[in-house]
Amino acid sequence: MSTSPHPESHEALRNLTTALQELHRAAGRPSHRRVSDSIKDGPYPGTVSHEGVRSTLKGLRSPRWETVESIVSFLAGCCRPPRDPDIEVARFLPLWRAVKEGDAGALKSAREFVLAQSWGDDVGSWTPEMVAGVTINPFNAVELDPALTARHDPLISEEEWVKANLGVIEQYGAEFFLYALLRILKGEYVGEERGSPYGYQSPSQDMDEDTAREAFDFACDQIRRRLRAEPNLLARSIKAFHCDDSLDEEEREEILRAESDPSLMREVMTLSPESWLEVSEEAHLLVFTYLVKEGRTVGRPGLPPEQRFLITWRVSESPDI
Repeated sequence: MSTSPHPESHEALRNLTTALQELHRAAGRPSHRRVSDSIKDGPYPGTVSHEGVRSTLKGLRSPRWETVESIVSFLAGCCRPPRDPDIEVARFLPLWRAVKEGDAGALKSAREFVLAQSWGDDVGSWTPEMVAGVTINPFNAVELDPALTARHDPLISEEEWVKANLGVIEQYGAEFFLYALLRILKGEYVGEERGSPYGYQSPSQDMDEDTAREAFDFACDQIRRRLRAEPNLLARSIKAFHCDDSLDEEEREEILRAESDPSLMREVMTLSPESWLEVSEEAHLLVFTYLVKEGRTVGRPGLPPEQRFLITWRVSESPDI
């Protein structure tokens, strides 16, 4: 039996209705009777009269979950291209729970959060989990250890962070809070940027001249060390570079132009750790491109270079070296 929604659930019911109407449109607006008959004859968890389909799609009453699940499963298969019924049902469950339980119902349980392995949804809208994730993130309240983050000014005090997260725990439970905190500390945080160390430092952050020089000198030392220990490293790196499908066309074309210069390639192919300081800047840049896939700053000024800078090699270094 359907029930009238609590007055506080009107907005949640509108959200559920809007989502159902979007799915109905995407499915080609099948008639209410067709939806009802198809659900009756198919492998769905409940049966729905055509009047029940109409009232559900128009948001006239708060429907049972079996009604929503059956309608969503059927409509998902009618979409072109078809939508995955399981994914659509999972998307509608928190919308329906919000009608019954308010804001807390819209939030995934701790177990659902762990299984989802993400903060958001497939349509890019903000979810309750994302809002909680921003509140929980300790980066906003403290300057974390330099091995985990770039230096930054906290946005709020530690006392404000504790007070806000006591509210999160009270509303969503300690289990959700702890799983969310673990996810954040692993770098999987709301707004994370691909390639950022532990998710905390923007890779676009500009280096000052001193930092750039320190990073360059550290990279040179590491390249010479590896060339000395691995005589075939350059050849292997060149092969790995040309097999790298992630390179953009502009970068690939630039290297191909450089490789068309016989004198430059002679410098590169005869380079050794001892002759490193004698070759041209162009040869240095080409060797850097071959050997280093990415370099970035991960520690604060004052740390030893090996803790401050991180090199991602195109050919991984053997643990035996």
